[in-house]
Amino acid sequence: MQNKIMAVVTALVLACFAAYIGAWYTGKLEGNFALLLFMAVVVTGIYWLAELLYFKRAREESPPRPGYPEDTAVAKHQPWWLDWTAGLFPVILIVFLLRSFLFEPFKIPSGSMIPTLQIGDLILVNKFHYGVRLPVINKKLTDGTPVARGDVMVFRYPPKPSLDYIKRVVGLPGDKITYINKMLTINGEPISKTALPDYFDEDQLIYTKLFEEKIGGKTHGLLNNERRPAGWNEADTEANYPNKQNCQYSELGVTCTVPAGHYFMMGDNRDNSLDSRYFGFVPDANIVGRAFFVWMNFGNLKRIGGFE
Repeated sequence: MQNKIMAVVTALVLACFAAYIGAWYTGKLEGNFALLLFMAVVVTGIYWLAELLYFKRAREESPPRPGYPEDTAVAKHQPWWLDWTAGLFPVILIVFLLRSFLFEPFKIPSGSMIPTLQIGDLILVNKFHYGVRLPVINKKLTDGTPVARGDVMVFRYPPKPSLDYIKRVVGLPGDKITYINKMLTINGEPISKTALPDYFDEDQLIYTKLFEEKIGGKTHGLLNNERRPAGWNEADTEANYPNKQNCQYSELGVTCTVPAGHYFMMGDNRDNSLDSRYFGFVPDANIVGRAFFVWMNFGNLKRIGGFE
C-alpha cells in the first residue's frame, strides 16, 4: 500500500516538473532554470534522505515477496519512484553546484559580439570571478575580483531579468562614457582603434569595417557598419530606464555618466548591438559572471579557445 501511495505522489511531482518545462518551452510562462534546478535538488534530496533513513532499511527488514528467495535482488529492488528521485539526487546536486558556483555554459544566440563571439559559440562563464552569489536570489556572498573595463560579462537583462545577455564592460561606476561619431571616449580619453582588413559577414554576405580596440588592457576586434547612423534617437530607447537622466542622446551619439553600483555595456558589433545605449545601465545585482572560453562551436571547431 505504501509503495502505491508513493508511486502516485511521485508521479504527480514529476508531472508538475514536466508541466512547468512544457509551459516554459511553449512560451506560456517565463521559466527560471536556476529555480527549476534548485527545486529538483530539494525534491530529489528529500527522497534521497528518506531512502537512506527509512525506505532502504524497510526493504531490507521486510519478508521476501512470495515466490522469491530471500537473497534475490528482486525482493530488495528499489522501486521506480526512488530510481527517478533519490537515484538522480547526486547527479543533480553536482550539476547544481557546478552551475551555481563555478562555471555555467551559455550559447551565443545573436551577432552582437561579432567578431569576438560568433552565433552558435558555446561558451563558459566563470561564476565566482566577481564573487560568489547565492543561486536563484543572486545574493552576493564574497567580493571576488572587481569588474574591469574590457571584460566580457554575462548579466541579467535589466528590463527582463529572466533573460541573460552578454556584452563588453565599457564603463565602471563614475565613468563618463561618450560614443560620438562612432568613436568611444572614457573619462575624456579617446579609445584608439586600428583599422584592419574588412570583415566579411557570411550570414549577410556583406563586408563591414573591422578595427582593433584596446579597453582596460584587453585587445579585441570591433565592427562598424558605415551604412548605420552614429546617433541614437532617445524615443527608440527603453522607456524611462533607471537613471536615464544620466544620458544625453543626439544624432551624433550618446553621452552617459555611470551611476554608483552600475556598469555601461556595449557589444563589439557596435552598430548591431542592443546594449546600454538602449536599455541603460546594468546594476551589480544583475551580474552572472565573466565569459572567458569557447568550448565548442559545431559549425567551426577552430572557434574553440579563450578570448578577451
